[in-house]
Amino acid sequence: MDRLRERTVRLRRLDDILGGGDTYRVYLAEVQRTKAVPQRGSFAGDDVRRHLTVLLAEQAQQAGWAAFDGGRGKEAASLYEEGRTYAREAGDSDLHGNSLAFLACGTLAHDRRTAVGFAQDSCATITDRTPATVRALLYERLAWACAVNGEAAGTEAALDSARESLETAQDGEPQPDWSVWVDRTELGIMTGRCWTELARPLRAVPALTDALGRYPDEYARDKALYLSWLAEAFLRAGEVEQAAVTADRALHLATGVASIRPMQRIAPVLESLRPHGQLPEVRGVLERVAS
Repeated sequence: MDRLRERTVRLRRLDDILGGGDTYRVYLAEVQRTKAVPQRGSFAGDDVRRHLTVLLAEQAQQAGWAAFDGGRGKEAASLYEEGRTYAREAGDSDLHGNSLAFLACGTLAHDRRTAVGFAQDSCATITDRTPATVRALLYERLAWACAVNGEAAGTEAALDSARESLETAQDGEPQPDWSVWVDRTELGIMTGRCWTELARPLRAVPALTDALGRYPDEYARDKALYLSWLAEAFLRAGEVEQAAVTADRALHLATGVASIRPMQRIAPVLESLRPHGQLPEVRGVLERVAS
């Protein structure tokens, strides 16, 4: 069992540097591999089976995320639901909440109200025993759903709750591996993304600039995505040259990444830059796109 969990942790790290187009089949195969374990008679006992079910919930969620990142929306939704079923079966409220938060992300593009509902339900799973990074993650995703739905008050309240979750974390408190990446930098990025979405660039630009200054380029997919929101915030603030330079950086990082999301974000920013083609910075990035 320990080896299975260690393998899941190692494979999860692939998502730091690869897109869902590269990792989806790897993660899906891992789900199938774990499902086959009880059939081989290697495990017995309710406690061990519960741990195996928890692991399946994690793996299904990771595979769903890769599917979403690679443009496989239907597969992602199915895997999120599968992960939700496993989490409920195992009685793991943290993973149940995470499944609902993933469902919120996947639903935002076509049904914003339902997405907000999923995100609110995910936060309703939080208890006094929920680890700090899990609390922050669920509140972050609620903030994002509210922002996309144009709910500024809900966004700010959720961001405040996420911030409080991280600030009040107890030293040495164990955190699940699947949420341990949620920290002050991640919260700063989400804060900036939300305020960009709500057309509040004076709030968005400082948050994104500060957080992205600490964010490594080796996480190319995610940094390209986050830079796209900074470029959009610069545009909303009337800083067209800065927007063009930032979009150019995002485009450079996104090149060759097996994820549909960076270019989905960067393309509309480039379109918004076209009317300013007389500016050297804008002309440069548009020429690079054309070539």
